[in-house]
Amino acid sequence: MHTTGQKIRIARAMRISKMEQELLAKLQVKGLDISQSVLSKIENRKRPVYDIDLKAFAKALDISIN
Repeated sequence: MHTTGQKIRIARAMRISKMEQELLAKLQVKGLDISQSVLSKIENRKRPVYDIDLKAFAKALDISIN
């Protein structure tokens, strides 16, 4: 039996996973095919973000790079 805290953690993890998958799909449509592992490395500053990556992220997230 799960406690309320465990249920919240599971639901949050599922939501984060869904959001990551949606972002990865948007990036792929924009021409950047990266894995969840690569996304994690970028977010944790373990992989550089190249110009082509930045352009795809900006388009996928609908933000300006300026």
